[in-house]
Amino acid sequence: MPVHDREIEDRLHAAKPGTIEAELVAIALEHTGAEHGALFVWDKEADGLALVHHVVNNVTVTLPRLVKKARPADEAARAGIALHVFETAVPYLAPDTSRDPRYTRYLIDVGCIAAAPVAYQRRSIGVLTVSSRDPHTLDATVLATLAAIAEIAAPLLRRAQIDKLSRAATGRPLMIKGLSTAWHEVERKLELAAPTTAPILIRGESGTGKDLVARAIHWNSRRAEQPYVTVNCAAIPETLLESILFGHVKGAFTGASFQKIGEFQKADGGTLFLDEVGELPVMLQAKVLRAVEQGEVQPLGSNEPPERVDVRLICATNRDLEGMARLGTFRDDLFYRLSVMTLELPPLRSYKDNLETLANVFIEQSAVSHGKRAPRLGPEVLARLAAYEFPGNMRELKNTIEHAIILCTGDELAVADLPKPLLAGGHSAARPKPARTPTLDDARESWLAPLERQYLTELLARHQGSVKEAAKAAGVNTVTLYRLLKKRGLHLGRVVRGDA
Repeated sequence: MPVHDREIEDRLHAAKPGTIEAELVAIALEHTGAEHGALFVWDKEADGLALVHHVVNNVTVTLPRLVKKARPADEAARAGIALHVFETAVPYLAPDTSRDPRYTRYLIDVGCIAAAPVAYQRRSIGVLTVSSRDPHTLDATVLATLAAIAEIAAPLLRRAQIDKLSRAATGRPLMIKGLSTAWHEVERKLELAAPTTAPILIRGESGTGKDLVARAIHWNSRRAEQPYVTVNCAAIPETLLESILFGHVKGAFTGASFQKIGEFQKADGGTLFLDEVGELPVMLQAKVLRAVEQGEVQPLGSNEPPERVDVRLICATNRDLEGMARLGTFRDDLFYRLSVMTLELPPLRSYKDNLETLANVFIEQSAVSHGKRAPRLGPEVLARLAAYEFPGNMRELKNTIEHAIILCTGDELAVADLPKPLLAGGHSAARPKPARTPTLDDARESWLAPLERQYLTELLARHQGSVKEAAKAAGVNTVTLYRLLKKRGLHLGRVVRGDA
């Protein structure tokens, strides 16, 4: 696609605060047709390139990561393509990464990469890259397009405080976006609710990532620089929970030999995350309601007036709070107050199409934690992961990968490195499975695919192949329309055509 300076500038100017890096990567992917994209910026404090935005197979992975600067000359070739481009300020094309000595794998193997420096006043401030799984799918034309986009974006990125972007990249929590339609809805609500002060209730099965989502809410709120305090209500005995939450004065009970500050007071000005809130004793629920509604807390044993606190409350549970409210084991007024905004986290089994990306994220995390080089995710191991139900959801997948990383001694994870539940599941894989009854999603897809393909073909024809105009008419953004075209096997040329 041709690069229009004004159009790109307008899109970057219109980006909401904190989203300019995502918009820039989206523009790069649209104009190059690549599968994956990344933006790196230089972090002066860490003396390395920080990965501030990374899109893999339509999934955004914000795993904090630094590409360290290689100083010795004999290490330069192993430092990676992004760092090489940053240091030379020259665009770089690796049409076949298997033959390129500068290529270093991150999360997944790719076949080709194009990288362009983001330069401001003749000095590199970052690097923009795109890549695809298959070699020779990116060429010199793509590289020139990418370099033009990076040049247009450079002054806007500089104005967006590049140093702040890099510090944010290395200090933020892990967040993975775009895993499924259900996750898209969670992310939409999160982005709208996070800047407010409204209480948020996060619901979902055990291990679905409730703590990660709570941290993401705090990170994206106006309280991000203030305290983030976590209390697991199920892990603290009922007799101690009131003291933990609200504090106590000296002599309040036997053994209270000092004055204790409660977690509500510690979180003043910031966020308090109450995990397993369904385990909160009924006797404490009135005090929690008062703290949420009136901002008042009373330390245990205190005769002084209540203390004022300003706390944003996030709660999580896998219990049926509505049912508990009907039974009288959870106050209905507290339930309604805590659930001003409710986020329902989907189980891992509902988005296993992106299992490979998730597994690679956890491989990278675990390898860094244990000081090992990240191994590849072999096809046999991926097949075992895909066949397993993961009742413990994302937490179980993470622990499974960590187990495998500890045992792995080669460059690729082996089936023998997996824990017993996945090894046992492998023996039944050879037995024929009974015919599966089509799900509702299967039925919808079989009906939707031909209709959507026809609609897209006619839509592009009406707008003379202009994706921007077609997207506007369809009420979606251009990235979404490109993904739909790719999903339905439609290609843009002089006319829209489908695969033969």
